[in-house]
Amino acid sequence: MIIYNTTYTVPNEDARDFVIWIHQAMIPEALSGGKLAKPRLLRILSHRDPDTECFSLQLETQSTAMLHKWFVEKGNRMQQELDKLFDKRVAYFSTIMEVVSEEEE
Repeated sequence: MIIYNTTYTVPNEDARDFVIWIHQAMIPEALSGGKLAKPRLLRILSHRDPDTECFSLQLETQSTAMLHKWFVEKGNRMQQELDKLFDKRVAYFSTIMEVVSEEEE
């Protein structure tokens, strides 16, 4: 299992609109086509900048090849939309992680 994580730093004044965009545009686009699944949006609490909020969007996929295909088909366009909508005020970076083990509760 591959986890595709993108961490975003958003100015406070844009945080509400950013979360709306994530829910109304990014997540539906990520789920369309069946390559990505199980979206999870998290607020990062460990940052200390009072002028920004940080979020993490995590999605699951079966392979890095499937993730690459999604990124070529849709991901690049979504990044361009984000940059245009927020005039590049939102900083972000992505991390690709592989699940090594999971414990049952």
